[in-house]
Amino acid sequence: MGNPFTLLGPELKAGDKAPDFTSLDNGLKAVTLADTGNGVRVFSVVPSLDTPVCDMQTKRFNDEAGKMGDVTIYTVSMDLPFAQKRWCGAFGVDHVKMLSDHRDASFGQAFGTLIKELRVLSRAIFVVDKNNVIRYVEYVKEVSEHPNYDAAIAAARAASA
Repeated sequence: MGNPFTLLGPELKAGDKAPDFTSLDNGLKAVTLADTGNGVRVFSVVPSLDTPVCDMQTKRFNDEAGKMGDVTIYTVSMDLPFAQKRWCGAFGVDHVKMLSDHRDASFGQAFGTLIKELRVLSRAIFVVDKNNVIRYVEYVKEVSEHPNYDAAIAAARAASA
């Protein structure tokens, strides 16, 4: 809301190698970059699923994931895995895979999305190709604004072509 915050970690750019991280899935299993597969992946980063823009962002990518057969979409947040699972069940979100960064903020620090003052992740989108090269990056400047969905989806489709 116009208040400046400090993001920890590097500011990644298209062409950079995607950094490794360790987050948790809904079964409390550790997930690294390698565990996300070797296809095109979209990492949709949100502060918390229980806020309106994050809710809409995750639902939008869930809808898109159903149309993009060979692209895997992950939502990454600091929400506990139990809360992510509950939220997905409540809203029928079943195409997006959830990753919780609550344990050690590994994703946030590696991808430059960890807000130091709040210990939540800033809103961002990363499209990573099959070679783990970042093809699209958007760090949303105002946490209450939506990302450019169309640009991220187009980048994912181009990377999978």
